Amino acid sequence: MHLFDPALPFASSSVLKHGRASVDDYRGLQCRLRLERCVLVQPSSYGLDHRVLLAGLKAMGDSARGVAVVDPSFTRADLGALNAQGVVGARFNLVQAGATHVDMLEPVANAVAEFGWHLQLHAHPERLIELAPRLQALPLPVVIDHLARLNVTPALRRDVVAVVRSLVANGKTWLKLSAPYIASPGSHDYADLDELVQCLANGHIDRLVWGSDWPHVTEALKPDDAALMNLLARWFGAEQREQILVHNATSLYSFDR
Repeated sequence: MHLFDPALPFASSSVLKHGRASVDDYRGLQCRLRLERCVLVQPSSYGLDHRVLLAGLKAMGDSARGVAVVDPSFTRADLGALNAQGVVGARFNLVQAGATHVDMLEPVANAVAEFGWHLQLHAHPERLIELAPRLQALPLPVVIDHLARLNVTPALRRDVVAVVRSLVANGKTWLKLSAPYIASPGSHDYADLDELVQCLANGHIDRLVWGSDWPHVTEALKPDDAALMNLLARWFGAEQREQILVHNATSLYSFDR
């Protein structure tokens, strides 16, 4: 999920902008969905300015972890300070591009691997396919965001499925089941995602995590969060849901540290 504070400026390169989305607002959603933990992801809107993210982590305490946006200019001390405040990953948004670009993948990955972080990647399907060999070679876990934008480019669907299956099979790549409206634009029930999800559930259930993508920055008409979460009940049995929501999240986001 993401936080937004209108008191702080957006980055000059920001593509997406949003009104207030506060910790208190999100706690209301947590109460509704009975969520106890969360992962605060740095919005591309704020670039390398982590003030909103770090304030959110401080307010939410040990029930929250963070995913930051860093570039090669961040020193070991800078990364250590973020790590101490609950950051466990570095985000590359190659769709709403801004503070990071693809040439930074290896330098950033090498720098943050020391802290046990992962790399979270949001990319267009053609870029994901192109980057697959480089992702395989990175020295840290990789999280593919937003169901790999599976159906954004229908002609590439088969190739995207093959790449995702190949990556998760390496034991260090995860697929995030978030923002189905991004992965399947224009769909009402997201049935065109069922095949990929069920394929991964059979053999790679330990490589799946879930995210709300609240407050749904890309969407002018906000979806019903409960309806989105109910997709998990369509896709998985109770034990599989517990694996994804509890055990996988604990492992990837270091909730046991």
